[in-house]
Amino acid sequence: MTNDNNIPPNLARIVERFGRVSDPKQRYEQLIWYGKRLQEFPDKDKVPENKVPGCVSLVYVTAVLNQGKVWFAGDSDSYLVKGLVGLLVEGFNGLTPTEILAVAPDFIAATGLNVSLTPSRINGFYNIFQMMKAKASQLLPPS
Repeated sequence: MTNDNNIPPNLARIVERFGRVSDPKQRYEQLIWYGKRLQEFPDKDKVPENKVPGCVSLVYVTAVLNQGKVWFAGDSDSYLVKGLVGLLVEGFNGLTPTEILAVAPDFIAATGLNVSLTPSRINGFYNIFQMMKAKASQLLPPS
């Protein structure tokens, strides 16, 4: 578990859950479970501006602002990557754009997934995380 105060509670719980699992197969099962929890992703949202760049798999992410909170949706053509999307969606949904932008990528290593996943999947995880931060920054109120 990481001591970073910028990790939101939902994401901290997810990191803690993964931190308790040392078996890579169980981590994969946990990831797939997060992917299955995602809402159905509409085909109309599978457009270039929602496509995560730098991923081997096809990955899409959308974000909407509702009463000052960001709500993400996402999808991937890979079960494992869909799980990474699901993990991040669950970890970030309901936060303000500012709270999301304050999260550093350190939590990725704290999940232990960097040991279980291939370098290209970890890179994809980081790219999904960066895309979600970019979407959140677009939803910041004008200053």
